[in-house]
Amino acid sequence: MGLIGALGYVTWVSKFQGKFQQETQRSVGQFQRFQDSLRDTQARDVAEDLPDSIEPESAPETQKPSRISVIRPDAN
Repeated sequence: MGLIGALGYVTWVSKFQGKFQQETQRSVGQFQRFQDSLRDTQARDVAEDLPDSIEPESAPETQKPSRISVIRPDAN
């Protein structure tokens, strides 16, 4: 049994391991290209949605922070 297992392992390593690794590398490469294209598409969509410039008159006014009053209980 050990000899048959060893021969099977040697056969797999010599014949099939290289093909398996190449297919895995190809799949990983395709996935990375997909991620890159998705990232580029999203960045382009965000850039298209941003205005070229904002006119000072149309910029929103900032609000002054409101005062918070603290009521302390009588320390009698």
